[in-house]
Amino acid sequence: MKPFTFKQFKIEQSKDVFRVGTDGVLLGALANVDGASNVLEVGTGTGLISLMLAQRNPQAYFLGLDINEDAAVLTKLNFENSPFHARLKNRHQDFKTFETEERFDLIVSNPPYFEESGSEKDKIARQTVELNFRQLIINAVRLLSVNGILSVIIPVEAGEVFISIGKENHLFVNRRINIKGIENSKTKRLILEFSSQEKEIRESDFIIEKSPRQYSDQYLELTKEFHVFK
Repeated sequence: MKPFTFKQFKIEQSKDVFRVGTDGVLLGALANVDGASNVLEVGTGTGLISLMLAQRNPQAYFLGLDINEDAAVLTKLNFENSPFHARLKNRHQDFKTFETEERFDLIVSNPPYFEESGSEKDKIARQTVELNFRQLIINAVRLLSVNGILSVIIPVEAGEVFISIGKENHLFVNRRINIKGIENSKTKRLILEFSSQEKEIRESDFIIEKSPRQYSDQYLELTKEFHVFK
């Protein structure tokens, strides 16, 4: 497959690993990485999100985990070929059994969200066969630093369930971004950020396109340091 070229790094892609997509770009550009020293990405895929966050925060160190061996190999390649390689590590590892003494200021994930189905296409990346919301949240709680943040992008339909599981485990929404595909359309994705402190929720809207195949000014501004627009 053709690589995906950004301004400061390139993403090699594979038919066996979930490709670069808008959800990953949005989380990489919008997750709150300010002030973080130690960042964990759960389910790296190509390594896109960690690479974007590494560009945004030149002081932070990153560890990426993926249960898919093909994804772990691809992430390693993309990390090593990037200008941020000294601050990026990854492992072929199941997050559910991941053990470390480290605690993370930010845990970020574009998690699988479809219920298990008969489809084999991107099964691990898209279906909750290896990691469901509850497992993600419980293990994030275990590994977050005192003021750490869990940041995810999920379908809007899954939002209330995810928020409820968070509350059960003493993680509270501090920030909510409603992602709309096009102006005046319904919200289709949520970026949610959680911490152990219950605070007033900062809520905002984000529009990807102002008309079909025409990026919004908001999207162009957000991604101007990443995308190579023709």
